[in-house]
Amino acid sequence: MKIRPLGDRVVIKRLEAEETTKSGIVLPGSAKERPQEAEIVAVGPGGVIDGKEVKMEVKVGDKVLFSKYSGTEVKMDGEEYTIIRQNDILAVVE
Repeated sequence: MKIRPLGDRVVIKRLEAEETTKSGIVLPGSAKERPQEAEIVAVGPGGVIDGKEVKMEVKVGDKVLFSKYSGTEVKMDGEEYTIIRQNDILAVVE
């Protein structure tokens, strides 16, 4: 099954959180913070949103940083994805 976002929405898949600190301490599952870095899986077409022309500035495969509490989490085929608006993306990691 594929997800096709509408408007200025983007489907992302969070990257795995670090399990050890730089000093080598292994973190238990409850102590790990959810990562704000993700890979883009699907991109909406953009277009006119709320009377403004929206051009999509990201593409599938980009690694991005996004707002901590943004988006809607969905689970499909055993995988977890988050659907967010393009303006919730803070930066593209190069």
